[in-house]
Amino acid sequence: MLSSTGLIGRLNLAPGADGGMLAIVPRPDLGRLAAVGAASLDLRLGRWFRTLRHSRTSLLRVSEPDEDPVPTKEHFVRFGEEFILHPHNFVLGTTLEWMRLPADLAGYVTGKSSLGRRGLIIETAAGIQPGFAGCLALELSNVGEVPIALQPGMEICQIFLHDVGPDAKFAKSQFTGRRKPVLGNVRSDDVLRRLSSK
Repeated sequence: MLSSTGLIGRLNLAPGADGGMLAIVPRPDLGRLAAVGAASLDLRLGRWFRTLRHSRTSLLRVSEPDEDPVPTKEHFVRFGEEFILHPHNFVLGTTLEWMRLPADLAGYVTGKSSLGRRGLIIETAAGIQPGFAGCLALELSNVGEVPIALQPGMEICQIFLHDVGPDAKFAKSQFTGRRKPVLGNVRSDDVLRRLSSK
């Protein structure tokens, strides 16, 4: 795992340098990172959200590819305004920051404990693959009993990065390059189909 010194070094590399440049826009406050000495970078909540349309969706079969598009609604929230996440509800969001990982770095995103203790779960699919580029999607859930006000620009999560080796190979994800949250496609699962037919 990269330390604060390692993170700062990667953010300061020139494009094309050995080891690969980590790009994050807007750029993190490197002075704060050095002063805190953490092994993670805090990221902020973006302005785009996507919700499922409950009245039109009676059941989601998450083990099968979608035959029909899942009805969702996109929301844009301005800085200074709030998105209210009600108890036991879920919304997709993104980080404010756009990032690009080089081929030799991978990572994971986690919530902030101060938010988790208030009932806000940040992320369930935490992996960030080498070569990823885009805004990170966040699966935000309110598991508490009180509505939570989400404000674009607030610190929402943290990422930890680690080296994966110089010969790492990666495939582009359907989520690479995204700036807005999307549901994504469920892939066909041949093993499940064979298990279900027995």
